[in-house]
Amino acid sequence: MKELTHFNEEGRARMVDISDKETSHRTAAAVSGITVSKEVFLKIKDNGFKKGDVLAVAQIAGIMAAKKTSDWIPMCHPLSLTGVDLSFHWDEESEDSYKLNIKAEVKTKGNTGVEMEALTAASAAALTVYDMCKAADKGMVIGPTYLLTKTGGKNGDFERSSRPGKI
Repeated sequence: MKELTHFNEEGRARMVDISDKETSHRTAAAVSGITVSKEVFLKIKDNGFKKGDVLAVAQIAGIMAAKKTSDWIPMCHPLSLTGVDLSFHWDEESEDSYKLNIKAEVKTKGNTGVEMEALTAASAAALTVYDMCKAADKGMVIGPTYLLTKTGGKNGDFERSSRPGKI
């Protein structure tokens, strides 16, 4: 097991010092999802919610969340992101259930990775869909949320070998 780096010698939380880490291109992709009823699926597809275009708002929420990740996650470094993109894909789970798969891809050139930014973007997009659709169905289910890939940095690349959801 690798050493946990967010603890000081006294066992207290700390923000890791990245000042000596090498600058490199870094990317991360994360996924999340939200399972909705057929009624909600159809309303999203037909742009039938009074609050507006659900996926357009979720896209913007995900981008904004990636940019503000260090405001949410206490030990996360503020980063200058060079790119954030979200994509959406529907799967029919059953006759009455549909899953919106959300993929967030984040890029930077810096001395720490963007895994948390990708995870935060995917999560915020799913939460935004829930918020915009909750009047029609409070039984929506969010998840799973997980890191799909990451590149760059001293620990090298990562690619999930098994995927707990589709995207």
